[in-house]
Amino acid sequence: MTSDPNSRIALLRAVNLAGVNVVGMADLREFMTSLGLEKVTTLLQSGNVVFRSDAAADRLEQQLERASEKQFGARIEFFVRTAAEWKAMIAANPFPQEAKADPSHLIAGVLKTAPTAAMVKALQEAIKGREVVRAKGRCAYIVYPDGIGRSKLTSALIEKTLGTRGTGRNWNTVLKLAALAERA
Repeated sequence: MTSDPNSRIALLRAVNLAGVNVVGMADLREFMTSLGLEKVTTLLQSGNVVFRSDAAADRLEQQLERASEKQFGARIEFFVRTAAEWKAMIAANPFPQEAKADPSHLIAGVLKTAPTAAMVKALQEAIKGREVVRAKGRCAYIVYPDGIGRSKLTSALIEKTLGTRGTGRNWNTVLKLAALAERA
């Protein structure tokens, strides 16, 4: 089955975490619909949105970030991908065993820009635990075999070392978003 070329996936960074940047999903759907986006659907409470638009993903990111500041009183970062880009990200997963055996501990770190090989190597060298990192394009694939909560491989360390902003979703969520995008 081929992806609709107008199907998009947007991830919001750092919303609804410990009462910070609180954005209700109904409000988010209404906000995005008011911008002319179609068939807006949210998944979970952590800022995952599937919608239809013929606009370029990078243009949508900028538009959503500017408009979110007016709507929600805080500038929220958006990471937008086409359904085809999302499918390619899934296909490029270097950890298929972990995706099957323990998908909640496999994270797709969706990035603003692609890190260099040297940056990825520096991140791999900074790991203090059993975590494993690989990157392809604008995605860092991270396995947290002992869980994310107490890991020293934090989002701050990842972003600093890779020189870009990002937001992560576990593999279960990645697959659910792909399924929603197929139906958008």
